[in-house]
Amino acid sequence: MKNKLAEIVFGGGCFWCTEAVFDALHGVEDVVSGYAGGHVENPSYMEVAAKQTGHAEVIKVVFDSEVIPFEKLLEIFFAFHDPTTLNRQGYDEGPEYRSIILYNSAEQKSEIDKYILELGKQFTDKKIVTEVVELDKFYPAEEYHQKFYQKNTGQPYCQINIAPKLEKLRKHYSELLKKTD
Repeated sequence: MKNKLAEIVFGGGCFWCTEAVFDALHGVEDVVSGYAGGHVENPSYMEVAAKQTGHAEVIKVVFDSEVIPFEKLLEIFFAFHDPTTLNRQGYDEGPEYRSIILYNSAEQKSEIDKYILELGKQFTDKKIVTEVVELDKFYPAEEYHQKFYQKNTGQPYCQINIAPKLEKLRKHYSELLKKTD
């Protein structure tokens, strides 16, 4: 039985990248790629990519807070993208790649605000531009986007963009990884 399941929605660039990172964490029960933060109901990937919806590429993370604390998820989120670049992560550019956290409760918002305030002290010449907004609606992305890295490990985008993030995760956060048999 799951004791303390909670959800948070993160957008930190391409959802394929963030999904692979969070999916590897012990205590994370599920990660779903999708869209949120915009004004169009049931958007498609093509509409989001065409900048017609206001949505960002995001992931919904379902986690057991007794196994992995919310603050650890925030740490991972901010360690694996640049929260000081507006509407861009790496080569991916546009508002759909913005840094955004969509929270589900006042408690989450309070923890996020506190974390960003502390993190901001590390950036002397840049400002954190991560949007922090209450989640209105999350729309799952099309099936071919789900578990993209697991299904396409050898694809060049995965090798160039996602594999290095997973290597960084193994190097700096090995104690947080799911155990494999």
